[in-house]
Amino acid sequence: MASSFITPLLLSLAVCLSAAGAVNPGVVVRLTQKGLDYARQEGMSVLQQELAKVHLPDFSGSAHTHIGKVKYSFDSMTIRNFQLPSSQISPFPGVGFKLSISGAFIEISGNWHVKALHISTKGGFDLRVEGLSISVGLKVGSDTAGRPNIALSDCSNHISDVKIHVSGKLSWLVDLFRHNVDNALRKAIENQICPLISNAITSRLEPVLQTLPVTAKIDSVAAIDYSLTGPPAVTADCVDVQMKGEFFDLSHRTPPPYSPPTLTLPVDHNLMVYFGVSDYLFNTAGFVYYSAGKLIFDITDNMIPKEFSTRLNTSSFGVLIPQLSKMYPDMLMKLQISSTSAPLLDIKPGNLTISPKLDIQAYVILPNSSLAPAFLLNLTTTALAKVAVNSGRIVGSLQLSRVNMDLKHSDVGPFSVALLNVAVNYCLSNILLPKVNEILTKGYPLPLLDNVQLTDVVLQPQQDFLLFGANVHYGKTENSTWFNGFVTSI
Repeated sequence: MASSFITPLLLSLAVCLSAAGAVNPGVVVRLTQKGLDYARQEGMSVLQQELAKVHLPDFSGSAHTHIGKVKYSFDSMTIRNFQLPSSQISPFPGVGFKLSISGAFIEISGNWHVKALHISTKGGFDLRVEGLSISVGLKVGSDTAGRPNIALSDCSNHISDVKIHVSGKLSWLVDLFRHNVDNALRKAIENQICPLISNAITSRLEPVLQTLPVTAKIDSVAAIDYSLTGPPAVTADCVDVQMKGEFFDLSHRTPPPYSPPTLTLPVDHNLMVYFGVSDYLFNTAGFVYYSAGKLIFDITDNMIPKEFSTRLNTSSFGVLIPQLSKMYPDMLMKLQISSTSAPLLDIKPGNLTISPKLDIQAYVILPNSSLAPAFLLNLTTTALAKVAVNSGRIVGSLQLSRVNMDLKHSDVGPFSVALLNVAVNYCLSNILLPKVNEILTKGYPLPLLDNVQLTDVVLQPQQDFLLFGANVHYGKTENSTWFNGFVTSI
């Protein structure tokens, strides 16, 4: 959990949208003040561990006192306790974040040695550094690869008081040069705070940033481009970062024929993070798979359950189309279903629909295994979409609500398409749709850093985009599906 100071904070850098920017993003996530507070809460213990690495070197000196010259040395100093009881993190508009820590204290123990008036004595001491305040500015941006980056923009710290308690014989001698000790320890600590914080950003933050999936491979055909389209936008209320959110063909990237819409996230800060997922993301998926020729499905008789009376052969279809069985007596058939255009998901408040246009080409399988075209149907369909987030993935399913069929071409003479309604609807609902839903159930990954889990997920369909709200949990879990959110469309 060593990286948890930075990881929840970086959700803001992983996926957010700002209206500023020349290109509309396809995916949006907004980190709210509640999310920033979670980052602060999780991170203070880790930052505390980092700052406890302050090294207190042995030091010595001399002082002229009313009893003469006194030589002293302090060694074996160790930090026994380092506490950061009060902290605050907030957006710094136009720049990044401000982290403020106040009331911090350090408890130190060590040994002292004094020589004065031909006397040599020693003892132990306990020192308490009080009123340590730290102010850190963090500037956010994006690198050439489209990943977020973060840098220390400013840092300052101040110690208001140093209290020392000494023990041992003649310990009163230490009071003669206490001011020297206070100044030396104060300077040693103050000089190390900001370099330690800067090192934490470089050694702990940057590796975490590298886990952001700028490219999320889906399968052998497609991947999602999650690169940032510009630097994160920081306002007084939240941090927004915009990402491309676009499917592309791994073998040949072609710009899609449409652009992402403008997304305006509602003002709602009850949860830690909000994802705006544009219909552009889903529609570029349809474009990629359609262009790659992957939206073609074959249905054969062996896919139809035995209990279904209508078989995929010329004998069964000959009852509905007599001329078919006369031309091709007692032969198997095959239906090839293909999309005639890239399917588009329509997202409106409370409703998600998809209306693919399909062709169904019926073939007769001849004795030599060649195919003879029988007829071609044109289908216009409407399906209700259900969407959810499961283990950091957008998953979904479809349910047919309307199917209209027309005869586009017949090689066996004219016939009434209405006679095929039962058989075609059965093939669509019980064979094709389960295959499609099996793919959709696997889902698409959201752009999350490693070991980030979403909890309390809610879904609100908006105009042209889905709004996912969630709280965040950082840390490994044995059950990858423990943190699930599932909300269907109305």
